[in-house]
Amino acid sequence: MADTFNYRIDHHGSLVRPAGLSTADPEAVDTAVREAVAYQRKLRSTVVTDGDFPREDFRSAVLDGVSGFRRTDEAAPDGLVRWIAESLPKANGPLLADRAAQLAELTVIAPKATLPSPAYLAATTYRPGLGVSSARELGEALAEIVRAEIELLIAKGVRLIQLDNPLLLAQLGTDPADPGALSFADALAVDALAVGPDERPDGVRIGLAPGWSAPHEVDRARAEQLYAGIGADRWILPFDQGTQAELDLVKALPDDRDFCLGVVDATAPELEDIDTVMSRMDAVGEFKDLEDGAVSPSRGFADVASRPLLTAEDQRRKLVLVETIARYCWGNEF
Repeated sequence: MADTFNYRIDHHGSLVRPAGLSTADPEAVDTAVREAVAYQRKLRSTVVTDGDFPREDFRSAVLDGVSGFRRTDEAAPDGLVRWIAESLPKANGPLLADRAAQLAELTVIAPKATLPSPAYLAATTYRPGLGVSSARELGEALAEIVRAEIELLIAKGVRLIQLDNPLLLAQLGTDPADPGALSFADALAVDALAVGPDERPDGVRIGLAPGWSAPHEVDRARAEQLYAGIGADRWILPFDQGTQAELDLVKALPDDRDFCLGVVDATAPELEDIDTVMSRMDAVGEFKDLEDGAVSPSRGFADVASRPLLTAEDQRRKLVLVETIARYCWGNEF
């Protein structure tokens, strides 16, 4: 699939918010987004996002824009505030498309949008007896909403759309983790429904990030089932720890898919050694065409607005390093 639309220098979407920024102040958010676009342009990113500045966390793009969900005071095992589904969801309008259209007006760099996957939301919000018959039914309803939003985003000029399902990689281990309210097979079926449309305009990529860290050991058959089950063009995979499992995730990927490797750890301020990272990239190049690849941090820097993983300065240093690694791999032309 080698072409000119691989968006070599990528990031997951969320950035460290400016101090004191509140989503309740739209004017301040708009100003912060404009500054974030200039920041990404200065760092030579090949895509731009709004940094998730208008949202509380990475799920909010959907949860804030649909009916049927209720926020609770409970904390989920991953530390996020738990939401529960009380009825099948209905969209109240565009989720991200209007904001993405504004991004397109601010720069010629390709706008990127990130959404939580419908399978992830169904697995984490479903509770029996609350008005939805099954997690699969909930997931399919969410998939329809997300698919419609993807089509609208493309129409608004968004070139790269990423779906996040942090639960999937844990299902690829030789001892799979508890899948939650959706089985592994159901999760694949639900997310597959959302990935459309089947035909992409030139330059459009639909990506899926299946988790922030690789399992200890990869079950090759389950990895192949994942990639075959969801028709994403681009797979955003962790690649910052130098483990065999990370390499195995890339090996299992079909040759007709793009890959974006998270080559720097977005949770640790220490900078990676470039020679070490390049040795890992060289290992990938032994069995994959690096022309189908891209690089990014391992995850978002602030998937929850109130819990940035690094300081703003450490984030900048990490993004500069990603840009440097991309130039080591592909030169100055992207």
